[in-house]
Amino acid sequence: MSLLNKLRCVTIDVTGTLMAYKGELGDYYCMAAKAVGYPCPDYKRVHEGFKLAYKDMAKKYPCFGYAAKMPNIVWWKTCVRDSFVRAGYEYDEETFEKIFRRIYAAFGSSAPYTVFPDSQPFLRWLRGKGITVGIVSNAEYRYQDVILPALGINQNSEWDFGVFSGLEGVEKPNPKIYEIALERAGNIAPQETLHIGDSMRKDYEPAKSIGMHALLLDRFKTPDAVEWRKAGAVVLPDLVATQEWLSSEKSAC
Repeated sequence: MSLLNKLRCVTIDVTGTLMAYKGELGDYYCMAAKAVGYPCPDYKRVHEGFKLAYKDMAKKYPCFGYAAKMPNIVWWKTCVRDSFVRAGYEYDEETFEKIFRRIYAAFGSSAPYTVFPDSQPFLRWLRGKGITVGIVSNAEYRYQDVILPALGINQNSEWDFGVFSGLEGVEKPNPKIYEIALERAGNIAPQETLHIGDSMRKDYEPAKSIGMHALLLDRFKTPDAVEWRKAGAVVLPDLVATQEWLSSEKSAC
């Protein structure tokens, strides 16, 4: 018997699993700066500045400021401003406001993202099999309300429920986010649920820790995949391979 026959629910990560960023962060910061008459910031410096600023904000105000009741736009404005400062760019308030508004609008649209061509067919295939599909993502509310629908990944056609860290106040790798997903699916048992993601630490390990099945996608041929396999994880290249694996006897556990 294949694993598919035992499953009632599949939860799935978003970034790196269903979709990816298109272009580079610097592209959008550059376009925003040029639109208000300033030259492009240095790509590498801005990217490094953003990584540090994001890490700092995520530590001080996790889950996009959920516990602090910080508005989403304020969280991102603080992060973007700090990204520029760390990269060596400081703008007056009026100029920064114009630049930030463009960046915030861009990342709240479908523009910076691309959906993998196997994502929508896979999700619809699962739902066609009568399996409940849930999105589990460290993301803010715009993923649920704007970004995923704009990319053609819609609730009630591709997925049934979502658990987004910015709306729940808990984020991966905390296993609690997976427990919330099981509750939202209708208290489905973890043994009847599979989680699919692209991170050993954030996806595979916490899902397995509460008794769920789990597998990892290696869409970008990361060197880490060697260690994932050594640790016993099922690692597949894409969702086409995942569909084939789920339907085969090889997936039986």
